[in-house]
Amino acid sequence: MLADWIHIDQMHADADVCLGSTYTGRRIYMQEGEARREQLLQMLRDSTAPIPGSALARSLGVSRQVIVQDIALLRAVNKDILATTKGYVLYSQQTEACHRIYCVNHSDDAIADELNTIVDNGGKVLDVIIEHEIYGQITANLILENRRDVTEFCDRLKHSNAKPLNIIAGGTHYHTVEARSEVMLDNIECALRENGYLIRV
Repeated sequence: MLADWIHIDQMHADADVCLGSTYTGRRIYMQEGEARREQLLQMLRDSTAPIPGSALARSLGVSRQVIVQDIALLRAVNKDILATTKGYVLYSQQTEACHRIYCVNHSDDAIADELNTIVDNGGKVLDVIIEHEIYGQITANLILENRRDVTEFCDRLKHSNAKPLNIIAGGTHYHTVEARSEVMLDNIECALRENGYLIRV
């Protein structure tokens, strides 16, 4: 009988050790995740250009999927991380800058000219937005500041199998544009109208 009680006590002790190990392992894993996400944030802070998810994964020694999950967790606590066509970027709109949303329409082959019309007049194209009949509003971050950005974006679009969002919406879409002044935004509006792209503001 005594041997049975000793055996039962040992089983309980082993179970406690097992549970303790599981808890400790989970806590260490959570701490590692927090440290990795802080390192990821620091990499984005230090970078002047978007960083591809694959590059972040290599630097941090994890999979691309882990990076996607980390980005989602960071966004949940209001970190200004944008996923652009060139990678992830830590970005917050400048409080002193002015913003305006333009509704435009054009054919597929006019994408570069429309975007260049905006950046040539001092605007930064923050995103492209469409209204989908099933999914509602769909937004994709762009962050295009100059002709070089526009060229790189159009080249990636040309060499991929992806279709531009404006094609899905019959050519009609919106751009949120940032500029240093309302005068610049007025000039962009006039240029878009003169080129036949502007529908409304």
